[in-house]
Amino acid sequence: MADTTETPSYESFKLSYPLPYVALVEINRPQKMNAFLESMWHELSAIFTHLSSSPTTRTIILSSTCPRAFTTGLDTSPALNPSSSTNTNLLSPNFFPPTLDPARRASTLRSHILTFQSCISSIATCSKPVIAAIHGYCYGLGVDIVTCADVRICTPGTKFSVKEVDIGIAADVGTLTRLGKVVGQQSWVRDVCLTGREFRGKEAGEVGLCSWVGRGGEMGKAGDSGKEEMMKEALRWAETVAGKSPVAVQGTKEILDWSRDRSVEDGLRYTAVWNSAMVQTNDVPEAMQAGMKKRKPTFEKL
Repeated sequence: MADTTETPSYESFKLSYPLPYVALVEINRPQKMNAFLESMWHELSAIFTHLSSSPTTRTIILSSTCPRAFTTGLDTSPALNPSSSTNTNLLSPNFFPPTLDPARRASTLRSHILTFQSCISSIATCSKPVIAAIHGYCYGLGVDIVTCADVRICTPGTKFSVKEVDIGIAADVGTLTRLGKVVGQQSWVRDVCLTGREFRGKEAGEVGLCSWVGRGGEMGKAGDSGKEEMMKEALRWAETVAGKSPVAVQGTKEILDWSRDRSVEDGLRYTAVWNSAMVQTNDVPEAMQAGMKKRKPTFEKL
């Protein structure tokens, strides 16, 4: 179980442990519909880096405190304030000195984009399984974020959009790289990425972006967003996985990730090397004995 005395606090996120070994990370800027400032990228990275090595964490739920949104994407308001001569937003017309040559501008932009990508990818590289529980608006950066998760669930009324094309850029933080691998339907992926059109939770479930879509929201009674039902499902899933051997769970995630972009033969070889060490864990006899005696197994922290 988590030692809550060691749980860090954050400005734009909430971190709690609603169940033993289950971390709940909530995006918490509801007054701005959870739109991301640059500082939030770095907070997100710090949180998932911490949880990845935390022995008191086995599964992670990523959700939102905002009633109306998971996140509406990047907060572009700083870039729309050209009056500031010291604007630190790269999209601002005042960010670069007017005399700076294009190559040096490009070098700065590339470094900035790589840092942004690394922050968001901290969700994907986290050693613990992450389930994204999505409701309301999930625009732009929101799609980048949820495609990093291992499992995605949503309410039927969730509104997704790969919005970057509508502000004049190609999505550069992960959607164009990950969405096709998550869904596997290139025609549909190109449709939503090229048009920026909005699609709802039901469609997300049909194409495989989300593995569970609730019955609340549009399909439920008036005023029911479906979030409560969805969070119950997220907690159920997270508790189930947290109750299994952390050696087995983290090994399974590692091998699935490693094998995704490699041949079957390469994946099998990597699995053989990995399990030659990991099958020696005490978790194996504990799980087998618990199964025979019909009791819940208990596993040491990892």
